[in-house]
Amino acid sequence: MKKSWIAKSLVFTAVSTLILSGCAAQSSGTGKLNVVTTFYPMYEFTKQVAGEHADVIALIPAGAEPHDWEPSAKDMKKVSDADVFVFNGIVEGWAEQALASAGNSKRVVVEASQGIALMEGLPEEEEEHKEEHKDEHKDEHKDEHKDEHKDEHKDEHKESADGKILDPHVWLSPALAQKEVESIVAGLTQADPAHKADYRKNADVFIAKLKALDESFRTGLNNVKQKDFVTQHAAFGYLAKEYGLTQVPIAGLSPEEEPSPAKMAEIIDFAKKNQVKTIFFETLVDPKVAQTISKEINAKTDVLNPLEGLTDEDKKQNLDYIAIMTKNLEALKKALNE
Repeated sequence: MKKSWIAKSLVFTAVSTLILSGCAAQSSGTGKLNVVTTFYPMYEFTKQVAGEHADVIALIPAGAEPHDWEPSAKDMKKVSDADVFVFNGIVEGWAEQALASAGNSKRVVVEASQGIALMEGLPEEEEEHKEEHKDEHKDEHKDEHKDEHKDEHKDEHKESADGKILDPHVWLSPALAQKEVESIVAGLTQADPAHKADYRKNADVFIAKLKALDESFRTGLNNVKQKDFVTQHAAFGYLAKEYGLTQVPIAGLSPEEEPSPAKMAEIIDFAKKNQVKTIFFETLVDPKVAQTISKEINAKTDVLNPLEGLTDEDKKQNLDYIAIMTKNLEALKKALNE
């Protein structure tokens, strides 16, 4: 479960004096840009563009689930000192408050998903979301806790203007990943215009790889026997939409969400009727739900990696975004041609 907004506010308040007493944006001490990113895809995309001109770090450590992670006082200091801060948007519910608390007028902020048409959450997830907050507020004193719960609600679920939960997983579409890279190019260039040509050159090299990956997905998934795939949580909506597939998620946008018995029965019934032979689970979260369904229908399980962070095994194998997405493609081709 996520910490309450009160607990998070205490972290932000506790470091405010430290931040305000410090200097403004600082270089890394090497003459390079000091760039702070949130989680793995943002780190990888930024490293590819920055090349030798920036020291790039990721706040969220390898193996941590970014939906649950929250910044410490030390992390807030890093945000304050950054020349450039790169985040995906939506998934990092803490980011906007952290940026406001870690004031720095010279810092360039890049919300990589900005400008991309975002997908909404599943209808049943919207209903669960409404019921959750309805119950949460039912026994509270309305006036005393109104602002507190309004802020907590805002932090935990990034919403559209009409109150719909938004899907953050744009990086899982190689086509949309290219747009995120372009946003990062613009941010680094704004912070360091002297190296504009190098950022553009580095980005072009990486985008060429993303275009080749995109083409591999298009050709590899074009003539598969079936278009539906069952996955543990709803991380692959953008990928499915881009390549003409249908994601059938067991749980919603948040990986720690537990599906209801009715939802489990619905998925099992779907899998049996459509002769689904593979149930996908993912790294960083417990695969027990996917395993339960696979046993019920006598299917296999396999990994479909949402790339929210690298595991120790990924790092040992020197896997990166391109390599893991290629593994995802091979897993999909195998499952959808059974």
